[in-house]
Amino acid sequence: MDHVDKQILLYLQNQARISMTELGKSVGLSQPAVTERVKRMEESGVIQEYRTVISPEKIGKHTAAYMLFRTRDCLAFLDFVHASPHVAECHRISGEHSYLLKIVTESTRALEEFSNQCDKYGTYTSLIVMSSPIDHRLLIHSLPN
Repeated sequence: MDHVDKQILLYLQNQARISMTELGKSVGLSQPAVTERVKRMEESGVIQEYRTVISPEKIGKHTAAYMLFRTRDCLAFLDFVHASPHVAECHRISGEHSYLLKIVTESTRALEEFSNQCDKYGTYTSLIVMSSPIDHRLLIHSLPN
């Protein structure tokens, strides 16, 4: 990956819907050349996917929490979290807990109901998000000149 590829990634992570023509102009390449570089990064897995970031509050999801979860029955627990619409993220972690979950619900009442459903899978600690000063950080911030 060279300097131009990193420039392309910098633009795409800020504006994934940028046209290939505009992206090419921004990094000093023709549209076909930049399209080929993006395609190569997609095929090699550098670019995994494109997403739309949705405001949870705008769709009625006003409560977010992280759960540190300890379980001995990982398969049953994973079936449960895969089926739950409240689980936004699930990470297998090291240490005294087995998983870290990000839960997004309509209310603290819904979070409590989700927690009650978790009881049969193990023990957990819930950490309710009060605010998110940094809720998403870019992987490439800037490039040296």
